[in-house]
Parts: sequence; C-alpha cells; structure tokens
Amino acid sequence: MNIDINTLVINALRESNTLTTAAITRKILDSFPELSKSTISWRLHKLKAEGLIQSPSYGTYSLLTKANFTPNLSSSVKRLYNRIQKEHPGIELCVWDSKWFNEFLSETQETSFIVAEVEKEFSEAVFNSLTDMSKKIFFDPSAEILSRYVLNLKDAIIIKPIISESPCGELDNVRVALLEKLLVDSLAEPEMFAFLNDLKTHAILRNAISKYNISISKMKRYSKRRNQYHNLSKLLSKLK
Repeated sequence: MNIDINTLVINALRESNTLTTAAITRKILDSFPELSKSTISWRLHKLKAEGLIQSPSYGTYSLLTKANFTPNLSSSVKRLYNRIQKEHPGIELCVWDSKWFNEFLSETQETSFIVAEVEKEFSEAVFNSLTDMSKKIFFDPSAEILSRYVLNLKDAIIIKPIISESPCGELDNVRVALLEKLLVDSLAEPEMFAFLNDLKTHAILRNAISKYNISISKMKRYSKRRNQYHNLSKLLSKLK
C-alpha cells in the first residue's frame, strides 16, 4: 500500500471535516479489506489517544483543531491533593479551582476557593482530617453558607461528595475535574458557581466550546447523572 491507515483517516477528515465511525470504517476497508472492525476501532482509539483526532459526539470523528483545556495547577491545589492522597490512600478524589474560570470572566474574581470531591462515605473523614489547615474549610456547604461565607472569601477549601461517573482526568499526577464536568456542574449547582454571575451560562458554554476541545457526548452523559440533560440540550441547541 502507498498510504498507511493513519494518513488515510486524517486525509479523509480533512476533506469531510466530520465523519461517522461507519463512514471511516468503509473508507479504511476500501484500502485495507483484510482488517477486522475491531482492529479498525482500536486504530481509531489510538489516533484519538495520540491527540490526532477527536470524537466531538458519539459515533463521529474529526481532526483535533482546538486545544485541550489545561488549567494552571497552583501549589495550593497540589498540596491539598497530595495531603488527601497521603492520609486517605486509594479513595476516589477529584479537585478543581474556581480560578480556572477567570479566563471566561470579564474581570478577575475576588472569590477564590478550591474544591476537593471525594467518595461520599469518606468525605466527612477527609474534612475532619483537614481542619488544622490555615485556610477556611467547609464541608458540603449549603446555598446559604456559600452565599454568606464562602463567596465572600479570597481563599477557602470545600470538601464535598463526588458524583459518580464525574468526568475527571490526570494532570501532572493530580486528578482534576475536566471542563465538561465543570460546565455541567455550573448548571446543576448555580449557587456554587455564583461567581460567574457576570456571564450567562450559554455565553460561558459558547466561549468554552469555541476555544477548547469539548466532548459534547461526555457532557451529555454526565448531565444525565446531574438531571441536567434537557437543560444542557436546550442551551447547546442555541449555540448552533
């Protein structure tokens, strides 16, 4: 063959922008009829893992033309994550920083807090083990506590139970919330994300989707866990 599978797939996506899995499979089989569908699926997965293509929605592929959201990991986030990992090894843990939203805001927020989401059955134990920290720390605060106290602080920590199947990923050996998770969470917990009040939710979605490689299918799957599927779908339809 004069062309390899990777080049074939990339050239096909350059020509058509977006193709379904079935369409790509047919193109590959035209040139490589000896391949099984499972082998083709594995090759597509490998191209995606290497950052050459993306899957913007279930069953479709396109070239990766946008950057992945890579937030700045502050020393405070790293220290908190490492301490929880050391004192509670093996528990599910995902962290994020409210400062990660600064790029979507017209002005840098004065409010600043770090959230550590942990397995529900261990969340209170994690909170109790951190009460000696110099920063103000809150355990799964209510809307009233968030409004009256947390959102008036410049430096705070929140410990809360994690929602199962939350979209999280590894960054510098720290498990962090993906942008897909945070965007859906902002719909489900507006009181937690009240610092975004200078931008409409649909505006934040538009900015994020236009700038970063966002998996819509991942957002939709998680939105079902948060009872926000219809709300998210309505917002996404306005962006088309």
